[in-house]
Amino acid sequence: MTKRIYSLDVLRGVAISIMLFLDGPPDKIFSILEHPQWAGLTVPDVALPMFAFAMGAAAAISMSRREPSAKKILKRTALMFVIGVLLEMEPFFLLPIFSDSFTAADFLDRAIIHGRLFGIIQRLAMAYALGTFLALAIKNSRGILLAAFVLLIVSSAGYHLYAPENPFDEAHNISQAVDYIFPGVNHIYRPTHDPEGLYGCLATTASVLFGFLAGKIFVDQSSARDKIFLFIAAGILLSIIGGVWSNFDIISKKLWTTPYALINAGLDFLLLALFMKLFDAVPAAKKFSQPLVALGMNPLFFFVMNNALLTFLYVIPNGDVNNSFYLQLYWNTTQGLISTEFGATLFCAIWALLWLPIAELFYKMKIVIKL
Repeated sequence: MTKRIYSLDVLRGVAISIMLFLDGPPDKIFSILEHPQWAGLTVPDVALPMFAFAMGAAAAISMSRREPSAKKILKRTALMFVIGVLLEMEPFFLLPIFSDSFTAADFLDRAIIHGRLFGIIQRLAMAYALGTFLALAIKNSRGILLAAFVLLIVSSAGYHLYAPENPFDEAHNISQAVDYIFPGVNHIYRPTHDPEGLYGCLATTASVLFGFLAGKIFVDQSSARDKIFLFIAAGILLSIIGGVWSNFDIISKKLWTTPYALINAGLDFLLLALFMKLFDAVPAAKKFSQPLVALGMNPLFFFVMNNALLTFLYVIPNGDVNNSFYLQLYWNTTQGLISTEFGATLFCAIWALLWLPIAELFYKMKIVIKL
């Protein structure tokens, strides 16, 4: 197996842990663990940018050994995109099996005519492709940093130019306008917007490029102390810029706004610095972080499997999501324990922990599933 960077695997492990923990709450959980309705920043909002950041870092490390061909980049992008689309269509493959009332006409209407085209994996695929091609073309760190900020400036400017009086109105913004053009109103997540729509790929690609810069620092020949310093400096600077920018743009995961991308990239740089320092100063800490590493070695696999299993358990036994096997598990275990929020949050934690034995098995057998 190719030598891995421990702190980067831990960062990926943190991202996928948050996703496993919070992707399928069966009831109301604590508000800090829920996505904001439109603007704001809570715990689950850091997971996807962290994933994109880590993807960029991994791409830079891989590229330092061997530059990928355009064919390989496009092949990986297409494969990720197809997997994402199939995840979106999974309920409509299962419903004919578990629901007698679901007909071929229903499948045509809900999966084809009104099926969602974009999603989390599709967003990551497009940002990975654009970010990698930009990094291959530019190569030097200053140029990549400049490209990231150009993407963020363009993204921000689009909102203000399209709707100067209220750039981030939920019912009228440039991201929604682009969604209505492609993939079209019939193929977006909600009638008003798609949180993984096409326009948000601009800022998401910037997140990938920030990760690419972190990867270039990792492969640099400088000392670990210098790398930690650079991570801290980048983290503080990006967080400050993001905070200042938030006076002009909202912080929104649903739109992947510029301050949202900057603040999250700053957090990711600081976490890398923290992990590197911690594992250097306290080697025993690696033992406690091993579950995160086990998850971080196969983040995309666990994300896909988690979502596929959640969908399956929500569909069985009768296609009624309000009476699904998943909810019955919750109702018969932790529902109402101490409070609604505590019981639902505890159930989410147990669900996430159930993935650890599989991750540990993969880790011990050195199984790394790559696309």
